[in-house]
Order: sequence, then C-alpha cells, then structure tokens
Amino acid sequence: MSVEVVTRDSSSLTDTELDDLAAMGGAFGIGAISKAKEDWVLFTVATINGKINGFTFSTLERIGGTPCVLLGMMSVKRSAKRDAVLKGLMTEAYHRALMAFPDEDVVVGSRFALVDGLEAFKSVSDMIPRPGHRAVGEERAWGKRLARRFGVDSSYDEQSFVVKSNGQSGFLDHESAKADKITKEFGELFKSVPKTKGGVLIVHGWTMAESLAKLGRIK
Repeated sequence: MSVEVVTRDSSSLTDTELDDLAAMGGAFGIGAISKAKEDWVLFTVATINGKINGFTFSTLERIGGTPCVLLGMMSVKRSAKRDAVLKGLMTEAYHRALMAFPDEDVVVGSRFALVDGLEAFKSVSDMIPRPGHRAVGEERAWGKRLARRFGVDSSYDEQSFVVKSNGQSGFLDHESAKADKITKEFGELFKSVPKTKGGVLIVHGWTMAESLAKLGRIK
C-alpha cells in the first residue's frame, strides 16, 4: 500500500471534504481546519487506498525577499504508516519549493506543540532553536518574522521561540512511532511551552539549493 500525495488550492475544498479531514482523528476540529482553508493557499492530502492519512495547509512565499515554505497546519493519522505519510507530505512540500524557487536556499518554518513533530524537520539544516545552540540576532529575527506571519506575535517570546498562548490554531501534528528515540535534549526545548494555554514552539531551518534538489525529487 503506497502513499499517494496530491496538492491543490485550499479554496477548492468543499464542506464535505473539510468534514472528512476533521474525521481523520488528528488534533484539529472542523473549526480550525475551516480557518486553515481561509488562511493558507495550498492544500496537500496523503491517502492510502483512497483513505485520508494526513494533510497539510501551507504556502510558498517570500519574506523580505527570502523564499519560504510555511507549514501552517499539518496532521498525520496515528497509524502504522505514519512515518511514510509524514515523509510523503514533506517530500511534496520540498518538491513544490523546488519548482517555485529553483537554485535558491529556502527557509522552512512551522509551529510545534510536541517534540515528536520535529521528525518532519530531520532534513532541515541549521534548525532554530536546537539543543546546545545560542541563537544570534538574525536567527531570532526569523523567529519574530514567522510569529508575525502565523498571526501569533502578540504572545511570542523571542528569547525562547515560544508562543505562550493561543498559538495552536495550526501546528505540525505528528506523534512519533519511535518516541523512545527522541533525544532528551530536544525534549528540553518544549519544557517552557504551556500546552494547556495553547502554547507552541516556532521552529525554522534552511534547505540549501543542492539539498532541495534531492529532497524535492518526485519518487
């Protein structure tokens, strides 16, 4: 059973399709998914045998002239195929970026409520924040830019990269099938994230042009 991944305009989604996404069983209800349809340009769905196993709302744009992949909302079904689904969604995101920004380095950014979601960024270079690294001015500036773009800058702390409240209108929703392999150091990044208040961690990194050419290759 292979994972099939398709991208289309978010505006083309019907009410029935939105209901189907909410019924998948991830972290998001119909209200948040309907809002994501309005907020983000691209919709990507991953299916196995015709059944929804994951989806993404995203956009490709330039922020201050820099090419960006912004993952506004992603959800992966808690199934035995979750790793393949996550890989499929990310490969599609990289492919779209490669088509939009050939021969350019690209920033990838999203919000995270749990450390598990960082598995999606395993191919990203210079991830910020990351264990053992003290972020410098430009790295913190990117955090602020992304917080503003995600519409959560009013509760964003640029020192910790944490949105302290009301940040979960969208994030990268993935529960790892290999949670025991997630390092303690990465878990430390989430200690100050107040999940009960809707807190999230804003994470970004880079895909260099040569890496993007490999990551975005159609399978």
